[in-house]
Amino acid sequence: NPYMRMIRETYGKECTICNRPFTVFRWCPGAKMRYKKTEVCQTCAKTKNVCQTCLLDLEYGLPVQVRDAALKMQDNIPKSDVNREYYQQNSEVALSKTGGASGAGGKAPNELLMKLARTTPYYKRNRPHICSFWVKGECK
Repeated sequence: NPYMRMIRETYGKECTICNRPFTVFRWCPGAKMRYKKTEVCQTCAKTKNVCQTCLLDLEYGLPVQVRDAALKMQDNIPKSDVNREYYQQNSEVALSKTGGASGAGGKAPNELLMKLARTTPYYKRNRPHICSFWVKGECK
């Protein structure tokens, strides 16, 4: 959209998964909607197959925690700083060789995840929050 303004902040935030700094993008998706921003780095989003903003699975539309619990997946990201950097570098090289596709695309669909998957978009989550002071009757 040529009328949408995105704000780019280089190394603006720490990734919630790997704790590395990454470039944050911020934008307003429409009129009377709240601003959205990226929460995880691009490498983590590609390796986990999730959206950078809402952290929903790209295949099923489920939160990552629900998907990982249903598939009994373990988080294998190293805990120490040096090992984490090495792991991320290897992940970036592997993603560049495969063309940016994660390994989750070749698996057969899971029955439980298909039952839990969202079939329609949930637009109410993009609405602005109600002022809590206004609800109490104290907003001025």
